[in-house]
Amino acid sequence: MTHTTPDNFLGLDQQYSTLETSKVVVLPIPFEATVSYGGGTVNGPTAIIEASQQVEFYDREFDTEPAKNWGVHTLPSVEVNDQDPDSAMQSIAKAVESTARLGKLVCVLGGEHSVSGAVAQGLHAVHGDFVTVQIDAHADLRDQYEGSKHSHACAMHRILDVGAGDLLQLGIRSLDISEAHMIKTNPRITTFYSENVHDGLHLQALRDFVRGKQVYFTIDIDGLDVGLVPATGTPEPDGLTWREVLEITRILVQESAKVVAFDIMELAPIENLHSPNFVSAKLTYKVMSIIMAKQADLWQ
Repeated sequence: MTHTTPDNFLGLDQQYSTLETSKVVVLPIPFEATVSYGGGTVNGPTAIIEASQQVEFYDREFDTEPAKNWGVHTLPSVEVNDQDPDSAMQSIAKAVESTARLGKLVCVLGGEHSVSGAVAQGLHAVHGDFVTVQIDAHADLRDQYEGSKHSHACAMHRILDVGAGDLLQLGIRSLDISEAHMIKTNPRITTFYSENVHDGLHLQALRDFVRGKQVYFTIDIDGLDVGLVPATGTPEPDGLTWREVLEITRILVQESAKVVAFDIMELAPIENLHSPNFVSAKLTYKVMSIIMAKQADLWQ
């Protein structure tokens, strides 16, 4: 008998992946319109979902198969017009809003990081105010880039425009002079560069920043060490380690009132190089598991 793996995140059987019984929904958004160096992020969501089907369900940290305890439903990809960024962002925001209204933890798989501005807009319509924690190599704070306000280089500026709350950046190591000025002068932004994170200088600030608040957690995969995930548009040296990323995740989950959503962005798969896809998929599952281990009761 031939076994066919279900075409969903983790390849879960139906009993663990129906919309009605799952507390987590995965929303793929394969949008790519403004990449400025290497392309391919449009293929990121599919690559993560395919690689996730090779990830073990069992997690030693929790001594269980977490996904089977709360269920994960994979929604169809959001289809948008990549030739019209304004329209695309409106469509993404509406899709995220309708998904968030399901009362489940939302996991967005991108796509270029510009998607996150629209994600924040959709989340704000449902959850009200929240703070944003960003792991990234790049500040993404430009008001516009190459003539577009919806560039991947503007993602965090667009999140601030939503007015949902403040921004904490972790692992930044590439930015232009206007972004450096904005970080120094805008009280809504707190930035810890990669060397600060390696030295542990961010830990208490992170605890204080998220304590008692709703959190949107956005992870650009280029925030990780390039040796872990070389398949991204603009890889930068001196990224965060696997353990540092998980430590950040545990802190924001332990201290926050609720993680309303998280995303994994900017994977640009390289043909015949499977490790970045697998690492991204395993990270998605691990972040999901850490959140749900403490906050599953908050979701339907």
